[in-house]
Amino acid sequence: MGFINRLLIPFLLILARDSIVTGMTPGVPGCDTILQTYSIPANVSVATSFDVEVRSPGGQWKKIDSYSPAHNEVNFTTGSSIRHASSMVYFDFNVTVEIRAKYLHDGVSDAIVRPQSFGITPTKSGSTVTFMLTEPRDVILQVNGNIFDCLHIFTNPPDTDAPSADDPDVIYYGPGYHKLDSPINIPSNKTLYLAGGAVVTAPDITVTNSSNVALRGRGVLYSGKGNAISVVRSNNVVIEGLIGINFFPRAYMSNDVIFHHWRGFSAVQYGDGLDLFCSENILIDSVFLRNSDDCIAVYNHRDEWYGDSKNITIQNSILWADVAHPINVGTHGNTEDPETINGLTIRNIDILDQNEKQMLYQGTIALNPGDSNLVENVLIEDVRVENICVGQLLNFRVMYNDKYNTSLGRGIRNVLIRNLKYDGTNAGTSIFTGYDASRTISNVTFENLVVNGKAIYDTMKNPAGTWLPTSYPSMQTNMFTI
Repeated sequence: MGFINRLLIPFLLILARDSIVTGMTPGVPGCDTILQTYSIPANVSVATSFDVEVRSPGGQWKKIDSYSPAHNEVNFTTGSSIRHASSMVYFDFNVTVEIRAKYLHDGVSDAIVRPQSFGITPTKSGSTVTFMLTEPRDVILQVNGNIFDCLHIFTNPPDTDAPSADDPDVIYYGPGYHKLDSPINIPSNKTLYLAGGAVVTAPDITVTNSSNVALRGRGVLYSGKGNAISVVRSNNVVIEGLIGINFFPRAYMSNDVIFHHWRGFSAVQYGDGLDLFCSENILIDSVFLRNSDDCIAVYNHRDEWYGDSKNITIQNSILWADVAHPINVGTHGNTEDPETINGLTIRNIDILDQNEKQMLYQGTIALNPGDSNLVENVLIEDVRVENICVGQLLNFRVMYNDKYNTSLGRGIRNVLIRNLKYDGTNAGTSIFTGYDASRTISNVTFENLVVNGKAIYDTMKNPAGTWLPTSYPSMQTNMFTI
């Protein structure tokens, strides 16, 4: 990871268009206060639901324009998609900031800041909501119970290691709108950098047979129809700090890839947020994904990609699936030469929603090996699930889906689920099911499962039918209603 370390050497701080407010931090000698916002370029649509302002406490308010990502909702009767407009702002800061948002479509009867685990309590007055952020983090302001017409707020520390636009090893896009007619291909030892206030539209971005590559910055990658960042047979790659609207990272047969502070939206068909195929040593850290399909999917063989998946960590992230799963593991593999997904860690995750009517695609975390895959050695730890709309908490199922699979999965084994918390009433029955005596689920352990504040344990009295463990040895099945 020597190249990654070199990326962290301080360079020139690039500031965008009079968008920075500086000062001294009260009570902290020698510490500059930085609050940096970025203008939305012309030719980029602007949301009109919120007036948003930010300031350091006691300072002058600074207006921030909102981007307009979209979200998909499925009509459960017809199967068609309903598209909803939403709002997103982003900025950088290094000390406490106060955010003020006025909802322009109605008064505000209630307001919450999500994830609720952050413990941020807003105040409201008429149509205006205010709250504080004491450190950079990603949050959503939801008003009047509306899960679509809400305000996504992405914040970063100041980018003190931004490269120079003249660096020969950097493909640099400064503030403004950049529409490209051909893909961006990033070779070895190069960095693609989008400065704050940059919006780039390109057919695709590719990293192929390369090493020591970075895609980073504070800008936005935008596509109307859906495009990809494809990391193909490459190693030592970092994707960091960028925002994607219908722009989807994918890793194929790659090693040592880091996705850090990536934020992504989708509202298109097959709009998975971040997919891995046959890859090893992958870190997905501090991402925000709100998608019209699986937020994160871990697969083996498909098309020209072959091999096992090993040592994958998903942590410190926020996931919201408007369709399908927040996390889906195991669907695709190699029937003729079976593969394994081994060593998956899912930790410190806030899952904000699943809204999926089809039972075969439910489960906020789904381990669903098909295509002769085996899923083993999985740790799920410190996961918090808010009140999902429609779906299941967990779905562990050895499966054959004739739409996607050519064979059954081989099994699921050695899974530890520690400190899983669900607060809500809408989740359906969580399903744990093998297929037959040779395709089973084995050695699954729960430690500290908490549902609506109540710890669930083996010897507890059945609380009004909320916990129904049953065993069918011939099917190797356990079903839990929680």
